[in-house]
Amino acid sequence: MYKKLAKLVMYRDEKGDSILSGVSRIIYEYDNKVIDRDTAVSRIYGEIRKLLEVATSYAFDKNLWRDYIAFYLIMNENPFSLTCERAGASDGSVNRFALGDMKIFKELAEYDFTELEKELGIDCFSVITNYTSIEKREQVFNRNVSKYVRRISDGIAAAKDEKEIFDLVTDFYKKHGVGVFGLNKAFRVNRGDDGALNFNAIKNSEEASLDRLIGYEIQKKKLRDNTEAFVEGRKANNCLLYGDRGTGKSTSIKAIINEYYDRGLRMIEIFKAQLSDLAAVISEVKNRNYRFIIYMDDLSFEDFETEYKYLKAVIEGGLEEKPDNVLIYATSNRRHLIKETWNDQNDYDMDKHHSDTMQEKLSLVDRFGVTINYGKPNQKEFFGIVKGLAAACPELSIDEEKLTAEANKWEMSHGGLSGRTAQQFIDYMVGTYIHEERQQ
Repeated sequence: MYKKLAKLVMYRDEKGDSILSGVSRIIYEYDNKVIDRDTAVSRIYGEIRKLLEVATSYAFDKNLWRDYIAFYLIMNENPFSLTCERAGASDGSVNRFALGDMKIFKELAEYDFTELEKELGIDCFSVITNYTSIEKREQVFNRNVSKYVRRISDGIAAAKDEKEIFDLVTDFYKKHGVGVFGLNKAFRVNRGDDGALNFNAIKNSEEASLDRLIGYEIQKKKLRDNTEAFVEGRKANNCLLYGDRGTGKSTSIKAIINEYYDRGLRMIEIFKAQLSDLAAVISEVKNRNYRFIIYMDDLSFEDFETEYKYLKAVIEGGLEEKPDNVLIYATSNRRHLIKETWNDQNDYDMDKHHSDTMQEKLSLVDRFGVTINYGKPNQKEFFGIVKGLAAACPELSIDEEKLTAEANKWEMSHGGLSGRTAQQFIDYMVGTYIHEERQQ
């Protein structure tokens, strides 16, 4: 097995940190008397534990060894897989190397561990290749990756030769992409211990939908129209959603990524403290075959904060042009993002050039070509939201008059008129009120 992996070209594990490398290295060292039986067994179980951790994260089942090989193939970013992501497989000498790698992966997927287990007195490989997983709630594993691993793993099992695996994998790259960006819809970023920028997939984002957001039809249309132009490769603008709290600004952004994910849209959430990394984030994604929305939630700045200047420079004004596959969407309770004081309006302020100060503060919002106002609903609109949410809950069978009366009492003591208050009221009705009514 170790010798097979050593022949990989495009999919070579240079760092040697994959489970495939770990298992094959142990077998090689044991066969060559570099390690004794007890050490080999101990290290093999260490690799099996790592495999089980991956299997839990991505809901592998039946044959965890083959599932991991499928996972390795669809996560491996190399010149061949990245080219296939952008343009699909085409005739070229590199295909010979890729086909050779696929042949090795087919042999690894079909590897018979029987003799090794007998010699070492273990049965772990028999277990993981005939595995029955515990049924999990969808929240505990990455659904996006899980369904793709299942598809590729089954395809490898059914493939007659390496050419069929080659066609299966390259077709997958073209349709879905490769690596973390290909398999996930939303990400956060952080700096590793080595200072490198890491993109961490958000495994289970909220299944929000614009159609489920009641009201705000004009706002939703403006947001959809801009995003539609973006994913189709037409000119589109950075977008600012501003207005009262709890009115659906953040929900609208989450709904957008769910709606356009299958068309190549990805979202990267950036926090205000990370704005200095914004240029580096854009540099990492500008050459990928996706459309990226960089999302900043609840964005606002105090008058003493200067981080907004990073944002201004990146959006428009820096020497490097922002790539066509990146837009910035932000939500804020403030129309102008930066806190203004009465001194900003005071002609007698100590700042002799107060108009310049005002221009500095207002120029940030000007860089958002689309601004959408989410205003607080009036009472009639609030009741409409409550009724719409209640209609989506079949277990909530209650007279409309009583529903609105209870909603009115709830909003008066729980944050006022807003979509968020309406959702919290419905959650209360389903989880507590109805239960108490049934107990009586």
